[in-house]
Amino acid sequence: MKPIKLAVLMDDIKDIKPYKDSSFAMMLEATRRHWEIYTFDAPQLFAQDGKIWATCAKTQVFDTTTNWYKKEAEIALLLESFDVVLMRKDPPFDMNYIYATYFLEQAEKSGVLVVNKPQSLRDANEKLFALNFPHCLADTLVSSNPEQIKEFIKKQGISVVKPLDGMGGKDIFKLEQGDDNINKVLNYLTHQGNTPIMAQEFLPEIAQGDKRILLINGQPIDYALARMPAKGSFKGNLAAGATGVGQPLSARDRYLCEQIAPTLREKGLMFVGLDVIGDYITEINVTSPTCIRELDAQFNLNIAATLFDVIQEKLHSHLSN
Repeated sequence: MKPIKLAVLMDDIKDIKPYKDSSFAMMLEATRRHWEIYTFDAPQLFAQDGKIWATCAKTQVFDTTTNWYKKEAEIALLLESFDVVLMRKDPPFDMNYIYATYFLEQAEKSGVLVVNKPQSLRDANEKLFALNFPHCLADTLVSSNPEQIKEFIKKQGISVVKPLDGMGGKDIFKLEQGDDNINKVLNYLTHQGNTPIMAQEFLPEIAQGDKRILLINGQPIDYALARMPAKGSFKGNLAAGATGVGQPLSARDRYLCEQIAPTLREKGLMFVGLDVIGDYITEINVTSPTCIRELDAQFNLNIAATLFDVIQEKLHSHLSN
């Protein structure tokens, strides 16, 4: 039986941190299963003669922190020649990201399994998607109007404001009624009132961590990574210096997962990272969720194997249809 052929659309593998990179964890699992792996980045996609191609390189990975990959010479291959494409490109979620999803959607039409589903990547903005579950959300305002946001901050006392397209804790501010930088921050984030941003009530439970819960086909992994803010910070992002401490899911965590699971399955969002502070969802990450390696290490798991079992099941059912 010929090996499953996998393409991974990702930032350059030479720049990753292998000890914490979730895409790398997925490629290690693909290697264990003797899949053929190819890597490429969004600018290497092109359409010609009605077909979608990628200039990609056959890639081997090794579970070390030095010399963790070996790439062969790049060649142009039809995307439809792959069985699976993993869309693992990090934000910013800009027009180039959207163009890549259009290319991937064409590949999907030719029978390739794309994880996560390209249309759903466009539909499910990581901040706004949570608005579909208002009973799971803390007090939230999405607006481009600085005056309206200031009213919200006044009502809340303390709020967190953030752009709708960021990641890694960038441009997230905690604003308190009476702060002298409110106007400056809001004008900067909203581009002088032209771009909507999200304002949420500040949840003091952030002191117990911003929990990342990973869901595979709507089913949560039994442990969350509580990202504890660095001293003097309120940001629960590992990229912003937070420390990841694993913990079992609470009953409330499981309830929140149950609320969103049917929508995730329906939209073909097979690998999702749910962010929870206290009792509330703050974001639903669908583009390139992380924290696989940290949870694997702390609890002796193999989360990528769980994901690939689901992918293989979907491939088999696709072939039998």
